Amino acid sequence: MNTKSEKTGFIGAGNMATALIKGLIQSGLYSSDQLLASDNRKEALKSISEQFGLQCYASNAEMVAESSVVILCVKPQNIKEILEEVSDKIREDHLIISIAAGIPLKMIHSVIDRDIPLIRVMPNTPALVQKGISALAGGDLVTLGHMNIAKKIFGAVGDTVEVQEDMMDAVTALSGSGPGYIFRMMECMVDAGTAEGLKPETSLELVIQTFLGAAYLAKESDHSLTRLREMVTSPGGTTAAGLSVFNNMGLEEMTKDAVGAACKRSVELGKNY
Repeated sequence: MNTKSEKTGFIGAGNMATALIKGLIQSGLYSSDQLLASDNRKEALKSISEQFGLQCYASNAEMVAESSVVILCVKPQNIKEILEEVSDKIREDHLIISIAAGIPLKMIHSVIDRDIPLIRVMPNTPALVQKGISALAGGDLVTLGHMNIAKKIFGAVGDTVEVQEDMMDAVTALSGSGPGYIFRMMECMVDAGTAEGLKPETSLELVIQTFLGAAYLAKESDHSLTRLREMVTSPGGTTAAGLSVFNNMGLEEMTKDAVGAACKRSVELGKNY
């Protein structure tokens, strides 16, 4: 399958589809005439067409018929209905990629009722600014070529990792929900800075750049996270004083419990579908 000649279609023209399309076009991997989109919301199709010049369809089935790769950017509660709608148009040479949270590949296979390559992906919201991380899990019929196509697509909005599908609940709890944990921590730090007398806007700027810089340093450095922490923590200094509060209040256990709760909920939601 050649990504430069085949059409890739998006069912759903929401935020994640928009981010992916933006990344694919800006990266030069695809041109606008190689990408298609469908949605039952006319305003969403109008927006994505005006931004990127895509050919858009009100009919999901019609769009699928014109595509070689189909990316399901839909809510989990809607996926069964949409798959039933397009199943007659799905061919054996299609590659289906789903980002519907909690939906196992076996469920997709059972609805379309044919053996084709299926890939499940869990992206996260920083993909909206091309800084995301996406975990990919391939079904039994997925080849290296299929996986490379998916990695190119999601690599346009950040980094990718490949995992076994039974690890997707853990991925969802860690990186899928992770931005929410980080934003909450940032909120708390902004409030703490303000409580110490900083102007709210100054506190916000300091916190955002601190998280951004720390993440970039962790990514670019050869040192482990532990070593990076040690490098900024002088014995008896200010960082040590702050970290001692985190340690005494059980930050590590709290974090494990939070991720564990999110993972458990992901499992529960998957069973609902």
